[in-house]
Amino acid sequence: MDAPLPDFRRSFLDVLDAALARHADRVCIRFRDETYTYAEVDRLSGQIANALLDGGFTAGMKGAVYALNCARGFLATLGIIRAGGTWIPVNPRNSTADNVEVMLQFECDALFYQQGFEEAILQVCERSTRVSVMVNLDDQSQHAPQFDDWLSGHADAAPTVKVNPDDLVSIPLTGGTTGLPKGVMLSHANFCAFDYAMSSGLNSEDTVWLCAAPMTHVGGRIALASLSSGGRFVILDKVDLQEIMATIEREKVTDMFLPPTAIYTWLEQPNIGDFDLSSLKRVGYGSAPMSLDKLKQAIEVLGPVMQGGFGQTECPMFIAALRPEEHLVDGKIAPDSRLASVGRATAISELAILNDQGDKLPVGELGEIAVRGPGVSLGYYQSPEETAKIRLNGWHLTGDIGFLDEEGFLSIVDRKKDMIITGGFNVYSTEVEQALMSIPGIGVAVVIGIPSERWGEEVRAIVQPEQGCKLDAGQILAEARARLGGVKAPKSVELTDDFPRTPLGKIDKKAIRAPYWEGLTKKI
Repeated sequence: MDAPLPDFRRSFLDVLDAALARHADRVCIRFRDETYTYAEVDRLSGQIANALLDGGFTAGMKGAVYALNCARGFLATLGIIRAGGTWIPVNPRNSTADNVEVMLQFECDALFYQQGFEEAILQVCERSTRVSVMVNLDDQSQHAPQFDDWLSGHADAAPTVKVNPDDLVSIPLTGGTTGLPKGVMLSHANFCAFDYAMSSGLNSEDTVWLCAAPMTHVGGRIALASLSSGGRFVILDKVDLQEIMATIEREKVTDMFLPPTAIYTWLEQPNIGDFDLSSLKRVGYGSAPMSLDKLKQAIEVLGPVMQGGFGQTECPMFIAALRPEEHLVDGKIAPDSRLASVGRATAISELAILNDQGDKLPVGELGEIAVRGPGVSLGYYQSPEETAKIRLNGWHLTGDIGFLDEEGFLSIVDRKKDMIITGGFNVYSTEVEQALMSIPGIGVAVVIGIPSERWGEEVRAIVQPEQGCKLDAGQILAEARARLGGVKAPKSVELTDDFPRTPLGKIDKKAIRAPYWEGLTKKI
């Protein structure tokens, strides 16, 4: 019988304080030529917290960090949280207009930013009377003090701030792939659970995390939840595969996360064999389905280090995990059925497959994937109606269709809104995409339903060739029909050099579908 979970209904500040003190002499952050020990991170983030409070910020207020990955951005994040505030991660890949609306909608009281984003910050200040603190993380500005100047003279011992378990640590935005982005309320209790999950066999003092994926997204939450381990965080400001490989070799990186498309590009690097990547223990992948052929190639090239996972902003990172050793069976690469799964429930999650009435379905049956546990968010910010739509009988509804096998491995078949109904049959776009990406020369495939007078919807594929490959649409259609049969195979194929993407880098199926359904009733 599994041991009971600890009590997570406490302050995440206690977790941070203990971690920073326990590992004081160890290196915590490395960014370019900057290096910070845990003691220095403790001192600087405490000083930021005090400077915020001295500037009129109070517990419960919100602070935004608008920056590419950098050490000061992470320190500012910690400072906001240690002042009892709520961190608003602003995605620098969003448009200026969108980010201005985010900071206004979430009523930000403090703004930390890099110089290149000052235009947006000034627009917020023109439209809001709430901003009491504005800090330039880079150079001196006529509009805001520079980071070091602003910190000067403030105490560096972290302030004593009282927070409750349901007080918010962060309000990240959903990806917006199925509608307008919403703010998700992640509490102190949530982050205490994340910390427990990260420390349950995933992290140790020897862990060296490479933070190349945006820290406004999964990367930042991983870093916050991993401080207890005493590991080292090496920060890169962008996903540059040559720099990533050089950094892995130089810093002896053990852990990292990249979306599937970045891993595909990594495998295409002609000099991948020139770098010593042997320090890697876990290369996380997720946020989108991964080609099974590419996953097998990654295992062959990088070794048994791939770690799959399933999470969403509403229940980040820890719904399910496919650990590196689970990619193998008897020393060989596991069967496709295992590799196509996202793993088993994590230490803080309970999984179920539900029908539309909220009843549990038996092993092997398709239904909506649901999860409950201490990692599930409080819901959507200022939107109880939208929150009610994703909760049923005590479960959080993920919006994904899938099934569980006899061993508890979870397979995701499709997003509920991406399922195609053609001629009365359900076709799951991810199944067709996987089949297409097993055809030689196809790098990435996206499958959508488009209007059809005969079938209601018909299957259409948009295909990106692998680098240097030329593809013929007719041959793709014939091969797909041979592999999938007449119902599931695409009726048409379009070749493309790239796809529209959300600001988080995910392929934007909503944008791809939109032109076909303009003026029609199908939800896009």
